[in-house]
Amino acid sequence: MKSTSLSLTPYEQALLDGEHGTGKQLAMSVIVRMARFYGAPRLLEISGAHIDSSVYFGPAGLEFAERLAALGAQVSVPTTLNVSALDEHNWQEWAVPPEWASEARRQMIAYEAMGCRPTWTCAPYQVELTPKFGQQIAWGESSAIVFANSVLGARTARYPDLMDICAAIVGRVPEASLHLTENRAGELILDLAEISAEIQAESSFYPVLGTLLGKLAGNKIPVVNNFVGTPTEDDLKALGAASASAGAVALFHIVGVTPEAPTLDAAIQGRQDVPTIRVTQAMIREAWQLLTKASGDELDMVILGSPHFSLAEFKALAPLVAGKKKHPSVKFLVTSSRAMAALAHKAGLLEPIKAFGAQITLDTCILVSPMLPPEITRLMTNSGKYAYYAPGLLETEITFGSLQDCVRSAEIGRVTRDESLWN
Repeated sequence: MKSTSLSLTPYEQALLDGEHGTGKQLAMSVIVRMARFYGAPRLLEISGAHIDSSVYFGPAGLEFAERLAALGAQVSVPTTLNVSALDEHNWQEWAVPPEWASEARRQMIAYEAMGCRPTWTCAPYQVELTPKFGQQIAWGESSAIVFANSVLGARTARYPDLMDICAAIVGRVPEASLHLTENRAGELILDLAEISAEIQAESSFYPVLGTLLGKLAGNKIPVVNNFVGTPTEDDLKALGAASASAGAVALFHIVGVTPEAPTLDAAIQGRQDVPTIRVTQAMIREAWQLLTKASGDELDMVILGSPHFSLAEFKALAPLVAGKKKHPSVKFLVTSSRAMAALAHKAGLLEPIKAFGAQITLDTCILVSPMLPPEITRLMTNSGKYAYYAPGLLETEITFGSLQDCVRSAEIGRVTRDESLWN
């Protein structure tokens, strides 16, 4: 543990002394202890938070949440909630044990009681209260963290469960890590000069590139140079999620695309000793292959929506499935938030998707909910995050493909992919 002399303002000391209630005192004691661990000289005021602790994993997290709520703790900044471990309206359609559902629901209630907004999504920037450039926030959930830092230019450390809700309650975080400009400089340059514009134009390239970033960078800050694509918000969402899964990336820069990287020199803050890796087509193909862990072409389910499906993704999926039917032996699942699904319904996008045979699950994720029945063991996805985590967390086989590959495979009942892009 790092030692430091932590300076608190009179208000912060009053929080720690319990003058604003025992709930805030408990939360402040956690923040102060973590600030000393980080070696922070003081605390920073934040203007927003996103809570990953809302996911039910067992009794300890539930007990902590209910204790805070019982002590009267209330969030002091606008606070959104990550996915729940439960689709509270449709969980009976899956293999979720009733006792699990009951405990998960209690945890949801506890966080709502503390004033958190029931967004229940891992992509809160697509729902409401999108942070602005330079804004100091406290976010949990790896894919949300990397998006906020990289694409929005907001500032958050990679906050663990329980610390995130404590920060939201007291409105403070340690003055350390990626909250500080000097800690946001690129530490590794990935040069894409050898990668064709054709491959960079494909949406499926982004989770693959993210996987490569994660493997090469680990917890360093990578800078992508000589990038010629025109990414959408969902492309960058997919890239960040994969990089945070395959590695521990909390911030990336893409020269000419992300807000802190108008030039390479700006991305590395003028430093001269930043190593460069020239990315080859072989490296891209290897990253693509890494996302498939399957022994054949059998298929039980196609799974989309990690991070949660956006309105734009619903718009992309609807014409691909219009007038078609999935194979009866294959399930087709899309995970999204209640807000995005409501917008998709209003736009008439859910009708063709459901007519295809898809199921829409809201507010949760197969990675955190025990919803898959044991007979579902062979999955296909266009999500780098799902592909990377599924073998370990779900003990399933997984095949990565484009959105078009996923639809076609569901239609014919076995995995089929266009591999020409990766050769």
